[in-house]
Amino acid sequence: MELIVKGQMREFAKILPIVKLIDLSSNKFQGEIPPQMANLSTLGTLNLSRNQLTGKIPEKIGAMQALETLDLSCNHLSGPIPPSMSSITLLHYLNLSHNLLSGPIPTTNQFQTFNDPSIYEGNPGLCGLPLSTECSTPDDDFKDEEDRRKGEGKEEGQDEDGLEKLWFLMSMGLGFPVGFWAICGSLALKKSWRHAYFRFVEETNDKLYVFIAVNVTRLQRRMERNRHHA
Repeated sequence: MELIVKGQMREFAKILPIVKLIDLSSNKFQGEIPPQMANLSTLGTLNLSRNQLTGKIPEKIGAMQALETLDLSCNHLSGPIPPSMSSITLLHYLNLSHNLLSGPIPTTNQFQTFNDPSIYEGNPGLCGLPLSTECSTPDDDFKDEEDRRKGEGKEEGQDEDGLEKLWFLMSMGLGFPVGFWAICGSLALKKSWRHAYFRFVEETNDKLYVFIAVNVTRLQRRMERNRHHA
């Protein structure tokens, strides 16, 4: 640690391992917490609250076995609470409120005694006791993803059905006038086609009349025969 003492720059290296308390709260410190701080094995109190610290809590913070008080509140720390923090069995005061921490709160060792929700408040991403926000399991995440995919597939299916209905209605609306004018227009413009068409209609009517008359006559004769036999 480099300090200016009485106008002179001095470096303190040998006394750091026996430092018991560090309080740098209510300053404007920025950046990440130095991971080398975990080497302070005899440190009992660490207060870095009310600064502008970012990044994650050092993963090796669990090496600070003598730590009794830890206050990292009112910063911009993110990421999960390191699992190694559960191994600090002497820790009796903890404050991680008003950061950007996320993930489940550890439930082993000393964390079982931290029952005050205010310790973790102001971290929307944290979940688990003592907070009221429950942590989702991998199965829940998988189910949510499946439900989301099914919802998207249903919406896509509905869109496709709606598009097919639209095309059907458009084809019906356009098909009738196109077909009508294609036939009638052709007959109106082509005299030979018009004569051929009416000749075809007349011949068809004649054939239909003869077919009906013949079958009616046969039916009447059959009914008369049946009457005579009866």
